[in-house]
Amino acid sequence: MNATKWTAGFLFLFLIAVSCKNDQATGNQKSTVVRMQADYPAAPNAQKKPQEFAEHGYSRVDNYYWLKDKTNPEVIRYLKSENQYADTIMAHTKAMREQLFQEMKGRIKEDDASVPVLDKGYYYYYRTEKEKQYRIHCRKKGSLDAAEEILLDGNALAKGKPAFLLGDIQISTNNRLIAYSTNYTGSYVKFTLHFRDLEKKQDLSERIEDVASFVWANDNRTLFYTIPDEALRSYRLYRYTLGTGRPAELLYEEKDQLFGIGLNKSRNGQFIFLGSSSFTSSEYRYLPANQPKGKFKLIAARKPDVQYHPEAHNDHMYFLVKAPNAKNFKVLEAPLASFDNPATWKDYISHDPKVKIESIDAFEKYLVMGVRTNGLQEIRVIKLADKSIEKVAFPEPVYALYAGNTPEYTSTKFRYHYMSLNRPMSTFDYDMVTGKSELQKQEEIPSGFEPSNYTVKRIWAIAPDGVKVPMALVYKKGLRQDGTNPTLLYSYGSYGSSTDPTFNRNVFSLIDRGFVYAIAQIRGGSDLGEQWYEDGKLLKKKNTFTDFIACAEKLIADKYTSKDLLAINGGSAGGLLMGAVTNMRPDLFKVVLAEVPFVDVINTMLDPTLPLTTQEYEQWGNPKDKTYYDYIRSYSPYDNIEKKNYPNMLITGGLNDSQVLFHEPAKYAAKLREMKTDNNLLMLRINMDSGHGGATGRFDYLKEEAFNYAFVMDRMGVKGKKLKN
Repeated sequence: MNATKWTAGFLFLFLIAVSCKNDQATGNQKSTVVRMQADYPAAPNAQKKPQEFAEHGYSRVDNYYWLKDKTNPEVIRYLKSENQYADTIMAHTKAMREQLFQEMKGRIKEDDASVPVLDKGYYYYYRTEKEKQYRIHCRKKGSLDAAEEILLDGNALAKGKPAFLLGDIQISTNNRLIAYSTNYTGSYVKFTLHFRDLEKKQDLSERIEDVASFVWANDNRTLFYTIPDEALRSYRLYRYTLGTGRPAELLYEEKDQLFGIGLNKSRNGQFIFLGSSSFTSSEYRYLPANQPKGKFKLIAARKPDVQYHPEAHNDHMYFLVKAPNAKNFKVLEAPLASFDNPATWKDYISHDPKVKIESIDAFEKYLVMGVRTNGLQEIRVIKLADKSIEKVAFPEPVYALYAGNTPEYTSTKFRYHYMSLNRPMSTFDYDMVTGKSELQKQEEIPSGFEPSNYTVKRIWAIAPDGVKVPMALVYKKGLRQDGTNPTLLYSYGSYGSSTDPTFNRNVFSLIDRGFVYAIAQIRGGSDLGEQWYEDGKLLKKKNTFTDFIACAEKLIADKYTSKDLLAINGGSAGGLLMGAVTNMRPDLFKVVLAEVPFVDVINTMLDPTLPLTTQEYEQWGNPKDKTYYDYIRSYSPYDNIEKKNYPNMLITGGLNDSQVLFHEPAKYAAKLREMKTDNNLLMLRINMDSGHGGATGRFDYLKEEAFNYAFVMDRMGVKGKKLKN
């Protein structure tokens, strides 16, 4: 070894030693050598096949438009080559991924059961068994001590299939028949409807393809169901009677492409409701469930910017209503004899601009409301006899709530699920008579979990327009705000869907290695009410992106992390968020995890034959209108990729995805690879057997999560060793 090489080698070892010492001082398990793109074999390059488009006087050239055809063998070969490339890049993380998978699996109680639900004399529940991927649905008659009856075994239904989804389960009124829907592509839209005789324990020969929603009538023979069109918009209602040999009867077709339809049955079993809704308007039709041969009658005709939802009671019909003068919803009531006459509707709970009413549930003696105020959820119980209101109290400053299943109309108890960032889900029954919550079950973490080892915080970032944006954080106690902590920032920010601070058992594999996990509750969701949602859609959509960037900058300014240690994550419309903020501020993030990302916004929104496009006009705008076209084009991730440096990126998709078609992440990755000027890693990983939700088995899903987390850790140089408590 010559002197020059020896000196360089000594200096290299010295720097490693200093770096490791610094890492030990800060508590972060960081490695010093991170392989870059140039250290690996050449990445796949999709062939460029230019296709020109012209809209509103603007010309676009799309070199990768051809990737949308999954019947083209060349497309499949390209996707497989990307998967092989990702496997090559991540080969050195195999041990880390296995470790992460085992940790995640260890937080699942494999042989577990849900809290039973009483419905028409039976206790219904599902359970899971060790090493099995899917749920087993069961019931017991009259008592929890009775013999178990297995209704459906998801593992048996999924046997030999690469993907399996159980859509919905509906039991007939006499408890003797079950209607259930299945899907073997991983797509969440088109399901096959089956019927099973529970006394004979076998499926009937009758089945119906391409079903969306379905409901039994009270005669135990008639079933109503809806189907989607080619664009996957649920648009037709049918009536089918078992055992007659007659084809289903078409009852209704929704012709407005902004609207989709769905079915539900009232808790008291009195009515079947057919809802037809867009993102801004709705109307309902009803049919007495005891009159299956009758006609669905209109309750109130649709009006622009007015949404309503009926909730049946034996004496009244209650309506949850959103209108221009009641953006956060109000509750109206009407006599049962005249509820289909809107002139009889009267205020029951007035609109409050500070409180969003998210749901109402009618019981015989109570009305339960789910509300949201200042970004936090509440449950309010109204005693119908005197209209007195009780609030269900919760102990923590940051938490999440979900209504449980309480099918019995006469019940004086209401089930809900409670969790927080550092507390696993607890199932409670709230006694509406005594005003007390009764714990039914607390989620068990077999490998062990101590909430007091973690700190949960709520902080606020300031957006460029001065608006305060909330964030929820969780991290190991003792963490120092010195800018050296790896951080994962997650958000969604679309469709009015709130990003609640739920317990994510998987992310503790990162937190236990020194990560901060943050959730940004940005505009486009409804976290702070409906105005929060409206200020993040259509021509205000960019608020979603600038809010997120402000949250990232807040984490850096408060020294939770730094640009070199910040990873971001979002999926679907949250993947659009990832693409937009990465184009806007590629310097701000070290790693981007974009899952099934909606990134080809212009092309998708210009094609009404694609799934969900027409209904989405009320979210993004119709680009056939130049005003919306220009605005969408200004942020559409695929259309705004430039020749510049980008962060490390992992982009995922599903070949059978019905919500965001696989070609969007594929095109996005191909164009990024063509344009980026950095030496960071870019990977595309497509699940060739499933759809929007990724792998359908609970353990297969964890393997995908382990892969994603291993990528984040590897790019940040974080080792596999956990920090001490």
